[in-house]
Amino acid sequence: MVGRGARYQGGRKVSLTAVIYKPALKQVSPISFTGTSRLLHVSKPKTLKERLQELIPEKQDEIKRVKKEHGAKSLGNVTVDMAYGGMRGIKGLIWEGSVLDPDEGIEFRGYTINECREILPKADATGEVPSKEQVRALSAELAARSAIPSFVEDLIDRCPNTLHPMSQFSLAVTALQHDSNFAKAYQTGVNKSEYWLYMYEDAMDLISKLPNVAGRIYRNVYKDGKVPPIEPDKDYSYNFAKILGYADNKDFVELLRLYLTIHSDHEGGNVSAHTTRLVGSALSDPFLAFSASLNGLAGPLHGLANQEVVRWIFQMKDAIGESPSDETVKEYVWNTLKSGKVVPGYGHAVLRKTDPRYAAQREFALKHLPNDPLFKLVSQLYNIVPGVLLEHGKTKNPWPNVDAHSGILLQYFGLVEQNYYTVLFGVSRSLGVLSQLIWDRALGFPIERPKSYSTELIKKMFEEH
Repeated sequence: MVGRGARYQGGRKVSLTAVIYKPALKQVSPISFTGTSRLLHVSKPKTLKERLQELIPEKQDEIKRVKKEHGAKSLGNVTVDMAYGGMRGIKGLIWEGSVLDPDEGIEFRGYTINECREILPKADATGEVPSKEQVRALSAELAARSAIPSFVEDLIDRCPNTLHPMSQFSLAVTALQHDSNFAKAYQTGVNKSEYWLYMYEDAMDLISKLPNVAGRIYRNVYKDGKVPPIEPDKDYSYNFAKILGYADNKDFVELLRLYLTIHSDHEGGNVSAHTTRLVGSALSDPFLAFSASLNGLAGPLHGLANQEVVRWIFQMKDAIGESPSDETVKEYVWNTLKSGKVVPGYGHAVLRKTDPRYAAQREFALKHLPNDPLFKLVSQLYNIVPGVLLEHGKTKNPWPNVDAHSGILLQYFGLVEQNYYTVLFGVSRSLGVLSQLIWDRALGFPIERPKSYSTELIKKMFEEH
């Protein structure tokens, strides 16, 4: 699937997410798992659903213990600035899939991106963690669920090419709700303990269908409208690449695997992740929750960031040439800052070092396109911008984030349609947020309802003291 590496690390507590494979019991899955890494030789590996049925009671007991032992303890102070600042920095969510460390970057169940690349299998598994049979079984299941209803195909086909791809994506995902297992089960009065089972089926259906949905939008808007069929014996990333028209380019398929992996999850507080959680907390099914997530992802302060980087780099190239000197690049960066604008792709609300997702993409570029002019510009910026931002003195984190690189890689392989980049992001993000949505229902998390204050009330609160 979309992981990389094949080295087994025994004896370490492991609980992996989204595109992470669980070494214990040789299980492979796009859903979160918890357990201790011990490679067991079993004659018949448990199915994903069977393994979840074992893990959910364990996790439920763990949460009960944590609440009993630590429930009255404070996670931190909330200030008025935090309330006015979009709740930035308030510790108020439980998100099992990933944690964003200021220094190490995103960690999937305690593993950094570099560690994941070491321990996870490549698409062509070697028989180690997990086995070839498990990888093939999961790929086959995703392919078997991938067909979309004819009325959804018609809906996408009827959209005008002028309708933004993200709007079409959200529209199609909402329409897929027609066949929601959870919505139908809820209407019949299903027991709460079984909510997760129907959420699981919906999540697997939705994840499986996204390449066909997203690919159909791409073929309609930018190509000939013809959508090639899914190959049942190929993995998720390959089939998505095939629909986009890149199946013959092994390097692009590998890039897509990397892209889907590093964009899959980024803690629970970002707009797309939190929207899925918030809407799902009202017991909306995965289709409704994820379509809402896509609408948040489409915003220019979230999912559009990578195309903003591409546009800025193209503007720079047009202004100072394709092979500028370091001094010329430095002057252009300073002029950008002096004009009151930011340097897109640099800085992050949490990270205080170079985003490891950026580093992973840079490693890919150094291997596959070291002499590409746009990559050379990105490399120059990598060496120059942090120093300028530090001297400028208004940026807490002067280092590049994931968006500083991803669009340029897509440009190199010919996927130049910038308005489509957020759709790719959306397909990837489904892996993490839908995994968490299953756990939310399995663990019985309640509807979200934070308390709010008015400005007048805040004034009165502090005037009285």
